[in-house]
Amino acid sequence: MAFDFGLRQIGVATGNTLLGTTQTLPILRAREGIPDWEAVDRLVAEWLPDLLVVGEPLNMDGSSSELSARANKFARRLHGRLGLKVEMVDERLSSFEAKQISRQQGHRGDYNRDPIDSLAAELILQTWLGQQV
Repeated sequence: MAFDFGLRQIGVATGNTLLGTTQTLPILRAREGIPDWEAVDRLVAEWLPDLLVVGEPLNMDGSSSELSARANKFARRLHGRLGLKVEMVDERLSSFEAKQISRQQGHRGDYNRDPIDSLAAELILQTWLGQQV
């Protein structure tokens, strides 16, 4: 299961390592990067992931950002609450790519009304899957 961390919403996707498939899940609302932990617990109970992947929003030069520090804190909280292994994945350009894909599928560009965070989480998960080969 993968998460695209954000301060107001967190995209979620799940996948299957054997089949190499991924799919988006509903976005989690967040306040200052803190999700409704009960909603996270319900997702994990439903999908029973073996591993959690969190996108790390690095700067283009590979350096850490304030948001990457918060994403790492979110990852530590996931591990502490759920006891599952958590891996960070470089997510540079995942939101940009998600916007391009969504536009090709007819998205009108109003990302507040029709967010793409779970598509970004799916791309993060696909990146992780590609690194496992």
